[in-house]
Amino acid sequence: MTATITLSARNLSRRYGHRDIIQNVTLELKQGEVLGLLGHNGAGKSTTLQILAGALTPHSGQIEICGFNLQLQPDQAKACIGYLPETPPLYREMRVDDFLTFVAKLHRLPKNRLPDALAEAKERCGLATSGKKIIGTLSKGYQQRVGIAQAIIHHPQVIILDEPTVGLDPAQIRDIRALIRALGDSHSVILSTHLLGEVENICDRVEIMQKGRLIYGDSSARMQAYGHQPGFVVTLLAPPPLAELNEIIGVEHVEALSDIRFRIMHSLESNTSAILLALAAERGWQPQQLTPIKGSIEDIYNRITENESA
Repeated sequence: MTATITLSARNLSRRYGHRDIIQNVTLELKQGEVLGLLGHNGAGKSTTLQILAGALTPHSGQIEICGFNLQLQPDQAKACIGYLPETPPLYREMRVDDFLTFVAKLHRLPKNRLPDALAEAKERCGLATSGKKIIGTLSKGYQQRVGIAQAIIHHPQVIILDEPTVGLDPAQIRDIRALIRALGDSHSVILSTHLLGEVENICDRVEIMQKGRLIYGDSSARMQAYGHQPGFVVTLLAPPPLAELNEIIGVEHVEALSDIRFRIMHSLESNTSAILLALAAERGWQPQQLTPIKGSIEDIYNRITENESA
């Protein structure tokens, strides 16, 4: 079954003076998907998200949110969006409950739905016991939770998050990433980041932006395999001769790392690890450990951006 497209942007461009900040950006977001907009600072990520959220108008291009044209039907389209800018739009002197109730009213939630919407947003964002606290007294990580809660309190189908983990400590980053991943199960989420670890941890799909253009788009898993020959390191307590390992279907290169450890590179299409393990069981090679070889995501990102710059 094909997933519903909740956000569709076509040929977006935006200029400041004579400089093109965004150039012909086209992307889609599907229901139940977390899309990462990856790029260095200054690549145009925040401007793109501001345009998608309706906070900036593109000089050209078209955006549809849940079937509504953002330029022609802004009220209906924006009702489907939850937006967290890079600097959370918080009133620091307000209590959490009062602020979230205020935001819910701005989204025109009916009065009888306010208590349930408030309780659900706080529960999902780990704020159940923080309702009476003044926002300005919370840690940065908890303020970010409040920022996400205000973006989801009206239960939008599309959630737009600009650098949601910037400036947080490692424990806070872990918690916010888990929250975003959970949101992706029931919403469509697009987030910008320059942190490559976000891609590995929470994104289903990746779009890489460079100098205002999208230069690469694919699933997170395929991005991590970009330009990388698959392989694994295997430990065999009773190994056969190297020639026998070389004869396994798909094997392209075998290197002995020790008497019992071998690095085996294979073709992309073959399921060589499964074939080797089946042969090992049949021929008594006593396999002990098999570890896939992964390319560094930093290397992969650099390879993609360098290829586009060449």
